[in-house]
Amino acid sequence: MIRVIAAFVLLFSTMSVRAETVLTTAAKGCTRASLQKAVDQYINALKQGNPSLMPLIPQARYIERRKTLNFGEGIWQKPLVIDLHRSILDVDICETFTEIISAKNNPQYVTGTRLKIEDDKIAEVESLVSDKNDWLFNADDYLKYSSIENWDVLPPEKRTDRQTLIKVASDYFDIFQDYSAFSKVPWGIPCVRIEGGRYMNPNNDPNPTCTYGVPKGGGVPMTNRRYIVDVDLGTVVGQVDFGGAKGLFDEHMFRLENGKLRYVHVITLCPNGCPKIPSSKIAPPQ
Repeated sequence: MIRVIAAFVLLFSTMSVRAETVLTTAAKGCTRASLQKAVDQYINALKQGNPSLMPLIPQARYIERRKTLNFGEGIWQKPLVIDLHRSILDVDICETFTEIISAKNNPQYVTGTRLKIEDDKIAEVESLVSDKNDWLFNADDYLKYSSIENWDVLPPEKRTDRQTLIKVASDYFDIFQDYSAFSKVPWGIPCVRIEGGRYMNPNNDPNPTCTYGVPKGGGVPMTNRRYIVDVDLGTVVGQVDFGGAKGLFDEHMFRLENGKLRYVHVITLCPNGCPKIPSSKIAPPQ
């Protein structure tokens, strides 16, 4: 009997420790609401040109165009005009990604920013700030075409699970290395792609496809991949080194609806000048 009681006490104690661990882990987690609040504070700080308006941890880092800067440098030197912004919220890793179009700002920018959140405070701000010297840059057209798209929360039956979203992004990136990966991507119709501002439906096809303009030569490594996922929006952002460690700094944002690609947005920085791709290596719509 004593052994039974002792076993019960031990079991109860173990359960209590496990429960406490779960509660502690949950307390350090994040919600869509808390992530959205951090994004809102970030956007407000950008508009004011005042990073102190963000809830930063003491050791918070700022990275712009893959270089570590001090808050107040780079794009933070003056208030930023923001014409349109949209965000995805990843509650699994407590990170966000925000696409920001500043067409009426001088100079113009299109920016992709990742926020890392710890205990409801911002621990890291990483921004790819593209300008007129970057890949296919056109902030006016980016705003024109992006503003007519629908990136609302999807009903549950139209969503794609996290791992599948990541796989789709990974398969898409694989095309640049090996064109045989093309068939793995769930191409949807209609689907439109915006690269730097260039709208990849030049003929205004009523049933466009995102296969238009995809390089078909292969042999281009897409390394250092990392992903931010928002299942509710059916969206995954893939951050990569386009062409390897000494290549271009790149972010692709993919939206899937009913398991098929609907939108693709691309921000690519050219730190050493943008490459020229021969038309023979550009795939026609398929």
